[in-house]
Amino acid sequence: MTTDAIRSFLSYTGITLPLNLTGELQASDLRNRNTWFEARYDDQDRVQSILKQVYGEVEMSHHYEYDASGALCRTTIQTGDEDPRIIERGVG
Repeated sequence: MTTDAIRSFLSYTGITLPLNLTGELQASDLRNRNTWFEARYDDQDRVQSILKQVYGEVEMSHHYEYDASGALCRTTIQTGDEDPRIIERGVG
């Protein structure tokens, strides 16, 4: 069962996937912000997707899939109007 908890963040650190989001924002913080990251989590607290919101538009998105052991196995990244980029990790 997926709870689809949505949380918002100011930024992220590092270059590994999934992104390490930092500076959690409350809903009231979003009223005066032009840019933030919106993350959707499953019931195991794994990030399922991240949307970078800029002036009400999605500028970048990451969608994550996990294998049966809970390891990240596939990431789909889309930036603007570019074609999606898929990164798959092999088992082993």
